[in-house]
Amino acid sequence: MDQKEIRGLLEDVVSGRLDVEQAMLRLRMAPFEDLGFAKPDHHRALRQGVAEVIYGAGKTPEQIREIAMNMRSRGQNAILITRMNDEAAEAVSRELPLQYDALSRVGFVGEQPEPDGVGRIVVATGGTGDIPVAEEAARTAEVLGNEVVRLYDVGVAGIHRLFAYQEEIMSARVIIAIAGMEGALASVIGGMADCPVIAVPTSVGYGASFGGLSALLSMLNSCAGGVSVVNIDNGFGAGYLAGMINHMRG
Repeated sequence: MDQKEIRGLLEDVVSGRLDVEQAMLRLRMAPFEDLGFAKPDHHRALRQGVAEVIYGAGKTPEQIREIAMNMRSRGQNAILITRMNDEAAEAVSRELPLQYDALSRVGFVGEQPEPDGVGRIVVATGGTGDIPVAEEAARTAEVLGNEVVRLYDVGVAGIHRLFAYQEEIMSARVIIAIAGMEGALASVIGGMADCPVIAVPTSVGYGASFGGLSALLSMLNSCAGGVSVVNIDNGFGAGYLAGMINHMRG
């Protein structure tokens, strides 16, 4: 039950279409449900404005399917599932209308919402190898009702490629800068843009990149103002945060 549904419930009570006891029953049913192996949080959207997202890694295909079906049965129209694999996607799609992207390992059940954010979110990558993380970020932001512009393979090894998109960078409401190797892209974009920049280090790189640790430390030590950093390969976290920022008004 999200904030819009709660408002509708209260309006029904005020208008007399629903009595207080019926409303109380619906509210008591809402908080969470115990499936034994999981407790879907049906009040997440009410508290945070965004419904619970299923993190697929570590869960069996059957567990992911059962959680998604439970959320759907309780009125959640849009269900985002991250870090899925092909087997889990097949299991879920047998029961629910799943849209699955194997590159980003993101699944989505429901209808894509129309963008209602204030502006546009730019998702930029240093290289093509960063695209799986970028697509996790971009698809997360889109599911949360944001318009997303993708700028892929615009890293500092050929910085003229980035400068070709100055208009997109200058007009963005939020930018997600995704890079492995030395992670320099976030600092460069941070020095160009007047909006928040969310840096995402990726595990792309040779041995001394230490699975993304080098990019993480570079981004944490950025000299550009307005740059924040999420965890290694955490495209979902970046897309979620960018979506929150883009919906802030006033």
